[in-house]
Amino acid sequence: MVRADQAYGCIRKQATVRIGLDFDGTYTRDPLLWDRFIAVANEHGHEVICVTMRFEDESLADFPCEVIYTARKGKVGHMVKLGRPIDIWIDDNPQWLLLDAAA
Repeated sequence: MVRADQAYGCIRKQATVRIGLDFDGTYTRDPLLWDRFIAVANEHGHEVICVTMRFEDESLADFPCEVIYTARKGKVGHMVKLGRPIDIWIDDNPQWLLLDAAA
């Protein structure tokens, strides 16, 4: 079995886990839970990034972690293009990890 970071040619140390957290339908279902999750993950040295298919003009103000806007592009490909592949995805609609949405 090939790990995602190897498949995309982005080998990096595995000490830190990079977690991609969806906003609409995931974070929004229980913001207090996810705020605690982000804080605990950071305390353990992990990186949580909110990866949303929104456009930048649909900004998420005062979000507790970094936010990446894919502008309706598939999330996995977008993050790979940025050179920041995600190790673990948390998303209520996993089809948007690989597929683009209509703009």
